[in-house]
Amino acid sequence: MRSQNQAGSHGKRLLQGGALATIGLLVLTACSEQVKRGWLPGSNDTTNHTEELTHLWVGSWIAALVIGVAAWSLMLWCMIAYRRRKEDRGFPRQNAYNVPMETMFTIIPIILVLTLWGFTDRVQRSVDTPVEDSPLTVTVYGKQWAWDFDYEYDGEERHFYGEQAHLDGSEGVEETLPTLYLPVDVPVEFRLKSRDVVHSFWIPAFLQKLDMVPGQTNHMYLTPQEEGTFQGKCAELCGEYHSEMLFNVEVVSEEEFRDQLEQLPEGLSGDELNRNTNQNEDGQQDAEIPLGDPERVEE
Repeated sequence: MRSQNQAGSHGKRLLQGGALATIGLLVLTACSEQVKRGWLPGSNDTTNHTEELTHLWVGSWIAALVIGVAAWSLMLWCMIAYRRRKEDRGFPRQNAYNVPMETMFTIIPIILVLTLWGFTDRVQRSVDTPVEDSPLTVTVYGKQWAWDFDYEYDGEERHFYGEQAHLDGSEGVEETLPTLYLPVDVPVEFRLKSRDVVHSFWIPAFLQKLDMVPGQTNHMYLTPQEEGTFQGKCAELCGEYHSEMLFNVEVVSEEEFRDQLEQLPEGLSGDELNRNTNQNEDGQQDAEIPLGDPERVEE
């Protein structure tokens, strides 16, 4: 009896120590802006959605940590308090079931899942709400292995045909990558399309990512709120040179954005450059001509 009391006391001390350590960790976490964001890139003001996405991410991890620590503490306490001792003989008393405990272990996970779903659904609805009367629409075409950008801004259209600097597996040269220009504090509607296979449009600092499926148009809405240079990439394995499917993002003032649009060369763009239009008379893809080559379409 004495050994059982000592074991129970020792288990309680471990449980209390774990609870204090958890509280201390949460307090320290709240003291640092950098720790609040964890490994998330950018800042809470990069776009109009990054703050609520960050809060959902960090809140989910804090909830998972608290639940994990509580579960691990209970498991450790049970292993210590009810471990087999030297003087024990035979098997311990067997219980077929425990209705209150089983009910609790069913209801609590359901509540946790529904709570997490509720927060996630609220943020997802907010992020996916279409921008009404957006002055800027950017149609982004993913292709093996680069990007095309079509701009529609205040009734003007500009096209950028993105060509790869190289396809030899070497490290990308940032200055030669396709560049997506965006004006700060201007709502943007992205129309995401693919010219060949499934790609994924991802700007890590914006905390938003969406697939690009052939024959389908997906939509993304956001407002850039910080000027600067950001990196973009394809997040879906799309072939041999997937790792080189990179692009730059320049968020600039509205005046500079207008100047950049004026400097973009005129050229063919749109769905006419998709893979199914670049076939020979036998219906086979011409391997010697790059996919989506404007010169091929002009011929």
